[in-house]
Amino acid sequence: MDADLTERVRAICLALPEVTERASHGSPAFFVRKQFVMLWVEGHHDNQFPHLWCAAPPGVQDELIASDPEKFFRPPYVGHRGWTGVHLDGDVDWAEISELIEDAYRAIAPAKLVALLDG
Repeated sequence: MDADLTERVRAICLALPEVTERASHGSPAFFVRKQFVMLWVEGHHDNQFPHLWCAAPPGVQDELIASDPEKFFRPPYVGHRGWTGVHLDGDVDWAEISELIEDAYRAIAPAKLVALLDG
């Protein structure tokens, strides 16, 4: 299952313009100039379940957590910047994960790269 999660997240992220992957703190992280997604397949600190941290536009973190606190959470270190944590255990809605990743990309990527998505 761990390899499946990594491969699915990797495929979604690397399909976006100019995304690169490199390890950060021993886990896969995805960058478009700056980091926009962090994958924790084995969990991290107090969150010992597979999950993502995704950059998010202002206000989205609060909306997502309020809508489904069992699925979304405020991650350590980056939560104060609006990043959102999302569980990848249980029945994962991959269409929703794709949307969250694209939103994270849009929040971080330069305008010219975002325009490629909208082109």
